[in-house]
Amino acid sequence: MYLKDRHSGDLVEILDLESLFDPFRPAVRGRFHAGEELQDPVDFAKSDLLFPSGEPLPRCWTDPDYPRN
Repeated sequence: MYLKDRHSGDLVEILDLESLFDPFRPAVRGRFHAGEELQDPVDFAKSDLLFPSGEPLPRCWTDPDYPRN
């Protein structure tokens, strides 16, 4: 899955989807998908990520206090 970095606008390849969906984890492992060489994986704060369309991540992925029914 690819998301967009809020600051640079570059695409980020998400390497750990389980962490992305877990609201108790504030960061997710990924790597920038820019340039010709494969970038090293780093942790990205979920607050710095958006969908490529510019929409924010769902609150149920980022807020541990979001109601779960």
